[in-house]
Amino acid sequence: MAEELKGRRIAVLATDGFEQSELIEPVKALKNAGAEVEIVSPKDGQIQGMKHSEKGDTVKVDRKLAEATPDDYSGLVLPGGVANPDSLRIEPKAISFIKHFVDSGKPIAAICHGPWPLIDAGGVKGRKVTSWPSLKTDLTNAGAKWEDSEVVTDQGLVTSRKPDDIPAFNKKMIEEFAEGKHKRQAAE
Repeated sequence: MAEELKGRRIAVLATDGFEQSELIEPVKALKNAGAEVEIVSPKDGQIQGMKHSEKGDTVKVDRKLAEATPDDYSGLVLPGGVANPDSLRIEPKAISFIKHFVDSGKPIAAICHGPWPLIDAGGVKGRKVTSWPSLKTDLTNAGAKWEDSEVVTDQGLVTSRKPDDIPAFNKKMIEEFAEGKHKRQAAE
């Protein structure tokens, strides 16, 4: 089990306000599966995690977004938290980075509020997804088929609702990242 992702490099795109467990636990699972994981952020240095509404730990940024090349990565993780994805949505470089994964068919795993910037990157139209319930209308308006399930997978896109879903999220994320690229069918 520890070699499924050997040789794969995974980007975790995040900034201040990420939900701590939704970044820490997937990173741990990816590393345990043999992946090399880099925290990519518009910020340099450290980013601030949250434990719901309270400040959590800080996490070291491995690569500044301005210096990251999407081609260097096999997959992308988008952790939740409210402020984190909301900030990424208005960051043109972040949307461009995410769009590369969408357009190239590389696997993406997004949890809780994490799917929010996928809307701006054109990554949800015609796709089955789940998320934190407050994103249902935004995702549906963007053409997604939203469902209330602990984990939803659609052609390399793995989504989950909340921290309680992390075990199922991690399992599906590793499966999809091990499969690699997916040919995305045209949105209906």
